[in-house]
Amino acid sequence: MKNEHQLDRFDRAILKELSREGRLPVTELANRVGLSKSPCQIRVKKLLNAGYIQGFRAVLDPVKLDRQHVAFTEVKLAQTTEAALTAFNTAVLSVPEIESCHMIAGAFDYLLKVRTRDVQDYRRVLGEVISALPGVASTSTHVSMQAVKDAAV
Repeated sequence: MKNEHQLDRFDRAILKELSREGRLPVTELANRVGLSKSPCQIRVKKLLNAGYIQGFRAVLDPVKLDRQHVAFTEVKLAQTTEAALTAFNTAVLSVPEIESCHMIAGAFDYLLKVRTRDVQDYRRVLGEVISALPGVASTSTHVSMQAVKDAAV
């Protein structure tokens, strides 16, 4: 299982089911993919060890957690030296409101997905936190009106 080409239909079915429902009992997973319990357990362990499955996590309800406001923030750095990129990358990791951060090839350097309580809270985070991150020269914000699809792989 060194690369994606070595995955067979059972491995792909296991990954598909676990991506939908990570807490699925092995017996149910085995039934859904057409294997018995033991071979299914072995395959899941191999997929974990090979890094196809990086972990399991709970999907939280942002509305119940009062973090329903989503904004995408474009960030342009003053410099894009390796030291500047490293400093920014390291600092972003400590900001809980930043849900994801992607380095972009284009008119700006990073795209952040920022989740806050409301627009006022976002404005505070933008002004006090994001704009103060190392090397930030400018930002531009796009507010999400509705998440039509929001899922990993």
